[in-house]
Amino acid sequence: MPQVAQSTIDAVVNGYVANTFFGTVPQALQGAAAVAFGTTLDQLEQNQATAPSALAIALVGIVALAVVRAGASFVQTFFSESLSQHLAFDFRNDLFAKIQRLSFSYHDRNQTGQLMIRATDDVERLRMFVAQGLVQTVQALALFTGAISVLLLTNWRLTLVVVPILPVAFLVFLVFGAVAFPLFNKVQQKLSTLNTILQENLAGMRVVKAFAREPEAEAKFEDSAEALLRQQLVVQRVFSFLFPFVFLIANLGQAAVLYFGGRQIIEGTLSLGEWQKFNLYLMFVFFPMAQLGFIISLMSQASVSARRIFEILDARNEVQDRPDAVQIGEIAGRVQFENVSFRYFSSGEPVLQEVSFEAMPGQTVALLGGTGSGKTTITNLIPRFYDVTEGRVLVDGHDVREVTIESLREQIGIVLQETNLFTGTIRENIAFGRPDASMEEIVAVAKAAAAHDFIMEFPQGYDTPVGERGSTLSGGQKQRIAIARALLMKPKILILDDSTSSVDVATEYRIQQALDELMQGRTSFVIAQRISTVLNADLILVLDKGRIVARGAHEALIEDSPIYAEIYHSQLVEDVVVDSAGDGETLVVAE
Repeated sequence: MPQVAQSTIDAVVNGYVANTFFGTVPQALQGAAAVAFGTTLDQLEQNQATAPSALAIALVGIVALAVVRAGASFVQTFFSESLSQHLAFDFRNDLFAKIQRLSFSYHDRNQTGQLMIRATDDVERLRMFVAQGLVQTVQALALFTGAISVLLLTNWRLTLVVVPILPVAFLVFLVFGAVAFPLFNKVQQKLSTLNTILQENLAGMRVVKAFAREPEAEAKFEDSAEALLRQQLVVQRVFSFLFPFVFLIANLGQAAVLYFGGRQIIEGTLSLGEWQKFNLYLMFVFFPMAQLGFIISLMSQASVSARRIFEILDARNEVQDRPDAVQIGEIAGRVQFENVSFRYFSSGEPVLQEVSFEAMPGQTVALLGGTGSGKTTITNLIPRFYDVTEGRVLVDGHDVREVTIESLREQIGIVLQETNLFTGTIRENIAFGRPDASMEEIVAVAKAAAAHDFIMEFPQGYDTPVGERGSTLSGGQKQRIAIARALLMKPKILILDDSTSSVDVATEYRIQQALDELMQGRTSFVIAQRISTVLNADLILVLDKGRIVARGAHEALIEDSPIYAEIYHSQLVEDVVVDSAGDGETLVVAE
């Protein structure tokens, strides 16, 4: 385009000069006058004749170049956006897959909101750099090197006037880039904090409302939002100074070119067309420099986001398959703990200390103890949610660290104390572990978990949506669906973490009767506070401060273990007592 501009301006100027010459100089003096001006009459006549055609050619050339540029711009934009969207797609999938497979200890140390912002906002910032910043970087380098080369070939003396200004501009950008990175890092940290507060309040909305803490929640969110605002304003102040400073440097360069170029025109060593072409190419030198400000902004944000993304992708999974891990195959359900000790995060006081016991296939093991005694930790070590610090956990004689995690967990059914259902239908939630399960199988486990009757009371039955986190169901209903979900897996090992805590006495009795039958042939670990489960257990383990302080059946423990007797009388005696007489069953609730 600058070359077309030079040709057009020179043709117009030469045509104007020729017209003026023939219109003002007498014909008899034209030959001598032409020689005096350093040209000929033939050249002047040619300039006069070709000026209109030169304008037409310039018009066609400009239109043609504009069409080519539009096509190239479309191709560039389409492919850069396509590339960036595919990159974001891959990153999000990789992040989700990695987060799914990271051990429980990683999630214990990291907040949900922090992980969410990395899979959304951080990925988007990286995508923006690839779609815009990366393309503009290549474009800026190509424009800059190409423009400098043309300027040197066009007028090297005038180019040397501009060159000393360029290092100053690049130094400014390097300084601003170094300053911008930590600023954007703080922005992302504060954004993550804000997102964490939002996520926690949405998840705990019922608690916030129940305790009338809306004003405090709003104030906490506002403080976090204000901290984010202040940090973003700091960034904007920095860049608000950068761009005017760059434009100042560019204007100094243009002023120098105007002065020295004007002198060359006066001296006759530079034409107006060449001067105009030089100025246009000079814009191609300073335009990439102006782009650098935007590029640095995107690059700084993308660098911070990329680091945060790869912190997850490169995170070491503390619980993962060993290279030589084998499929465990179908198991009988024998579970052994051999001198097991465990510390969370490999530090602090041990949660379990030298725990040893053996559960034979089909046995029911009840775990009793106060809060923090290690009951849940034992059940977490069986499916290898965590790895033991010392000792071994064996399933059918296999160290759980020597078999693949998936083959192990496929044979373990778990019902947690805190029930978590997913958005979808009741049927989909029951079949979560086995999406290919038939309707007959789903109904069977729902009946076993005493869930079928209340499900059929809904107009849509098993196709009833449960709402987010099961919000449309009661606590007891959610718990029974969770029990059905675990039973559908047909596990050889069943873990019930206080799984009847959210149901009433009558419902608990029906569930327990069904579980007693379904536990036949399965090794079951039960964390419970109700006496009905403890009475039926084959082995009761009483834990205190991470140690097994008593073990045995109910009858033996009530006589020999003061700790068990205390737990029995203080926590369990006021619960359900089942009195079976003949063919009838009577529920008696102790007052």
